[in-house]
Amino acid sequence: MIDTRWADAGRTLRSDADFWSLRIVDERIEEHEVRNDIAQPLQTQRDRGAMLIAYAGAGAGYAATSDLSPAGLQAALDLAVDRARASAAVSLIDHRNIARPSQSGEYRSPDYDTVLPGRGAWLELLAHECAQAGGDSRIVERIASAQITLTDQVYLTSDGVRIDQRFRFVMPSLGVTAHANGDTQHRSLAGHGSTCLQGGLGVLDQVGFDGSGRRAADEVLQLLGAPNCPSGKRDLLLMPDQMMLQIHESIGHPLELDRILGDERNFAGSSFVKPEMFGHYQYGSELLNVTFDPDLPEEAAAYGFDDDGTATDKQYLIRAGVLERPLGVALSQQRARMPGVANSRASSWNRAPIDRMANINIEPGTLSLDEMIGQIEHGVLMRTNVSWSIDDHRNKFQFGCEFGQLIENGKLTQIVKRPNYRGISASFWRSLSAVGNAATREVLGTPFCGKGEPAQTIRVGHASPACVFSDVDVFGGEQ
Repeated sequence: MIDTRWADAGRTLRSDADFWSLRIVDERIEEHEVRNDIAQPLQTQRDRGAMLIAYAGAGAGYAATSDLSPAGLQAALDLAVDRARASAAVSLIDHRNIARPSQSGEYRSPDYDTVLPGRGAWLELLAHECAQAGGDSRIVERIASAQITLTDQVYLTSDGVRIDQRFRFVMPSLGVTAHANGDTQHRSLAGHGSTCLQGGLGVLDQVGFDGSGRRAADEVLQLLGAPNCPSGKRDLLLMPDQMMLQIHESIGHPLELDRILGDERNFAGSSFVKPEMFGHYQYGSELLNVTFDPDLPEEAAAYGFDDDGTATDKQYLIRAGVLERPLGVALSQQRARMPGVANSRASSWNRAPIDRMANINIEPGTLSLDEMIGQIEHGVLMRTNVSWSIDDHRNKFQFGCEFGQLIENGKLTQIVKRPNYRGISASFWRSLSAVGNAATREVLGTPFCGKGEPAQTIRVGHASPACVFSDVDVFGGEQ
């Protein structure tokens, strides 16, 4: 919890800058793990500090500090103002024209105040699932873990705005690895780090943690005896835990406006999307509806205000397949003269916020899973990402999954291992031929999205139904 003395110290700050803001962050992490029925040491972290951002003339500057005393915060503000003045002559835009936050408020994760289990109870839960995955000599590793993160933020501005936000993230994880006859296979709970949600103990139910040990063990042993995924053009049914990565890499990153404007080219790459495409470019089939939705409370990147104090609201990025809006914060909106969203986000107190993904979701369609399968004559179902590769423009990609199952004449048939597929973002989404209903949708999230210089690793969320893509190039990996 943010110490009230730190926020009070913010009120004593003085500057002749045109505008300044203070963002204090206090984050605590604990991780419990059981590996092969043995409890691992408790891991804990704590990180706290403040970011000061100032506008002076046309320029902007920032400075971070872990000294939260009045003197420490004032020194950081003075440094930020000096940097703003120094940058004014070379600024791309006049920062005095950027929209400033005007609304105070607060936000809390769902069930933030409910009490979570203690260390012993967590280990008991994890040990149970770890044990359920055992019993066969071919299974060589079983890991069950849970990471809990508490993040408190207070945001103050020279205009008198105050925003308090308190987050609790719970990330259960389970993985089972088996080996036989020179072959190694792995099954996990939605993939590594894909179960990061906001809330309390109910997150375990949301992601299906109960019973996941036995399910993963059964499936990994089936994969050991399965043939490689066949190669060729097939219809592709992607389940939500793979759709998550597909959305992330070939919609989320390409639509970040700073990337479109060229800011990331020398580090994380640019985008095949150009500013002139918005409003008419056919990004996908008419079934594709993609939203920026920070209002879905359990999702990893739900929040009330972004890290520049802008209040959130749900916006369509792609509607009926047509590209409508980029992921651009107030600064990028000013540069590009385009509308954006409230997605100014920083990974820590010692990073300035930039254009970032948040909750990027595909809106559900009308078909049940059985109906989608019934419409496929020659296809493959894939779930749970295991590998990814995409070019610097976020266009050409190749993804691999943990689990595959053939679909023949409207029925699920043989399980196959090492299923992979490849495509081009600019055409792949146009092959979208079926979108599952709300019953097929899953809410997932990851804390591992990387971007920025200096590097920032941040939490994002993706909710998606199951989806079918027509005539996709699929292939099996080598043993």
